[in-house]
Amino acid sequence: MTTTETPERQEPALDADELSMLVGWLEYHRETLALKCAGLTDEQLRTASMPPSGLTLMGLMRHMSEVEQHWFSNVFGGEQSGPHYYTDEDPDGDFHPGPEDTFEEALATWRGEIAKARAHAEGHTLDDLSAGTSRGGQHFNLRWVYTHMIEEYARHNGHADLLREGVDGTTGD
Repeated sequence: MTTTETPERQEPALDADELSMLVGWLEYHRETLALKCAGLTDEQLRTASMPPSGLTLMGLMRHMSEVEQHWFSNVFGGEQSGPHYYTDEDPDGDFHPGPEDTFEEALATWRGEIAKARAHAEGHTLDDLSAGTSRGGQHFNLRWVYTHMIEEYARHNGHADLLREGVDGTTGD
């Protein structure tokens, strides 16, 4: 099956307040990842196209589902949600989709975690602190969570750009 979703991606505002700017950049990077995956088959999305790395586009999407859940639901929101893909036996399971795994499922999980992330952030200021803490017992403010998520997506979108080029030659934003 070929992915049919073509995400809409908006450029972040140039003159917004800090919260709107951070949300805008996070949304931009979220949709960039979706664009990198658009129009490919499940097999292509499971292809490790940049040896020796085993990284795949589907693996990146699954990983970002885990990252969204961890930072927004578990850390900021204080939930105790278990992982979608990794286990104690395979702590990198999010990066290892099997032949039976579909992008449709990975995309739905990712979109679901983004919806939860937005709900957890809704109504909070950037200075509001997380319900959960670091291993050292420190709380994170929402500003830190947004900044970290932008960094996480930016790094992995660079990987996605190279992986997509390796799969079918497509380059660019």
